[in-house]
Amino acid sequence: MSVTLDGDKSGLVPRAVRKLARGPRPEAVPALVGTACTFVGLVDVAAGVFPRFRHSRMHTFAEVLPGALGPFAAALSLSAGVLLLLLAHGLKRRKRRAWRAAVALLPAGAAAQFTYRHSVIGTVVSLTLCYLLVRHRNEFTALPDPRSRWRALANFVLLGAGSLGLGLVIVSVHPGRVVGNPSIADRLQHVLYGMFGFEGPVEYAGVTSWTVAYSLGALGLLTAVTTIYLAFRPEHPAARLTEEDELRLRALLDKHGSRDSLGHFALRRDKGVVFSPSGKAAVCYRVVSGVMLASGDPIGDVEAWPGAIERFMDEAKAHSWTPAVMGCSETGGEVWTRETGLDALELGDEAVVDVADFSLAGRAMRNVRQMVKRIERAGYETRVRRVRDIGETELTRIRRAAADWRGTDTERGFSMALGRIGDPADGDCVIATAHKADERTADSPYGDLKAVIHFVPWGTDGMSLELMRRDRSADPGMNELLIVASLQDAPRLGIERISLNFAMFRSALARGERLGAGPVLRGWRGLLIFLSRWFQIESLYKFNAKFRPRWEPRFVVYRSSRDLPRISFAAMQAEGFVNVGLPRPFARRFASARPLPCAHAPVAGQEHGARTA
Repeated sequence: MSVTLDGDKSGLVPRAVRKLARGPRPEAVPALVGTACTFVGLVDVAAGVFPRFRHSRMHTFAEVLPGALGPFAAALSLSAGVLLLLLAHGLKRRKRRAWRAAVALLPAGAAAQFTYRHSVIGTVVSLTLCYLLVRHRNEFTALPDPRSRWRALANFVLLGAGSLGLGLVIVSVHPGRVVGNPSIADRLQHVLYGMFGFEGPVEYAGVTSWTVAYSLGALGLLTAVTTIYLAFRPEHPAARLTEEDELRLRALLDKHGSRDSLGHFALRRDKGVVFSPSGKAAVCYRVVSGVMLASGDPIGDVEAWPGAIERFMDEAKAHSWTPAVMGCSETGGEVWTRETGLDALELGDEAVVDVADFSLAGRAMRNVRQMVKRIERAGYETRVRRVRDIGETELTRIRRAAADWRGTDTERGFSMALGRIGDPADGDCVIATAHKADERTADSPYGDLKAVIHFVPWGTDGMSLELMRRDRSADPGMNELLIVASLQDAPRLGIERISLNFAMFRSALARGERLGAGPVLRGWRGLLIFLSRWFQIESLYKFNAKFRPRWEPRFVVYRSSRDLPRISFAAMQAEGFVNVGLPRPFARRFASARPLPCAHAPVAGQEHGARTA
């Protein structure tokens, strides 16, 4: 027997619930159920908090929701609303655990309505949602996201703060029942006491004191129970690159590493990896805020790419993650879109310099040439070497300088950063350094070192810029000096091409400044220049253009335009531009407790002029 509410003429049943009851498409069930739970949760909270809402013209509408009358019913309404709000996002993402919790919560809410309020319509609504969840249970199969017990601390802080704010509202919405004129401090103390089950300093007339006490106690209990659950549930750590995975990836890069300049960045040890069934291709990724971010092209044989891409999409579907690819080449974008049906959008251009064509001669290179000559006359000298040719003492000094000279507190980089310098396994990497002896050399922990740039291999005949760091007291132009030195020494190292920085929206900036550019293009360019105050957009483009490179387009691959804001936010988190982690003291403690990915201190990220997406 199926439950239908199509004949409802009263307008009491939420539209999302009626739409579900009419027989929704299976793929639409998670989104509709999540929306219905959000709506019911919000009105539930309002019905449990605001007395005028419970006894106004909206009272008839609120009858369809759990709990509205009496102290216990108000607390139950509040608890059910908060829980439904917490579960709504998980239901939209087809999470199995959220489905189990909702299936257990809805019958309990229906029983409470019938027992305490005798609400037939409210019982039918709860049972209808529960019935649809059970009927479409095969739609809710997504596995849990990566998690650790630190989520319990985050839950305690966030839900505790939310409960404190909601508690202040509960204490303050009964002005006609309050005895005396309690201060804000008294109200706050009453909330804190009430969440622990004690009576506070605020007094009410009639049964209102019981209503407030039950509601505050419910918030405190909810915060405690959810925190305890998160603290004691099994951990599900994020995927990390194992030693075996790294060996397999290095073998693929030895054969096919010359195809993509970003290939070596797949060896970041904070990434996960999926291999094709044949093992001849792989896709590396990181999960950030529910987005499964891949970077660059798949590693390995192009003919095996579809198998690795299929495994990637299967993994995203199993966890209900949003799939996305940052910075793939045109060939990679074509394969991704063909195999998955995803869309691609040009993200920017990569600057690639062919060593054989580079020269400081000519009017176009005048500014770079004069800058380099001026710095050389100031007494600076450069050294360009493979990592394996640098002694351990000097490597330690270089790593320390690169870490101390980082321009931000947050380590930046994901798609175009390796995250370490001088690892024994990265002996083919190239480090260019600038040196100058002065009066501060003897006291400096870095000796005469003034600037560092680090390259990773791009096949056997290329290298790709990873980071640039310099002493802030050094003369301007250190980055230009070291890039020119690297280009001039490249033939000695067998290097024929060098990939420099990635310039976001480079074509829009270039076309927008040309004669005859339309108002739309000029407006877009103006917006990009405005955003350049916070992000290296225009500065990276102009820095790259100094070396007369050829531009190779890079693309972002996404499922739908609705996902782009979420993908953008996740990418900014991954690159280190947005930090929504734990507070700094806890984050430092957590980081110190984790094993480092290599024997040396990791150094990742960029400053001005560094490779970035």
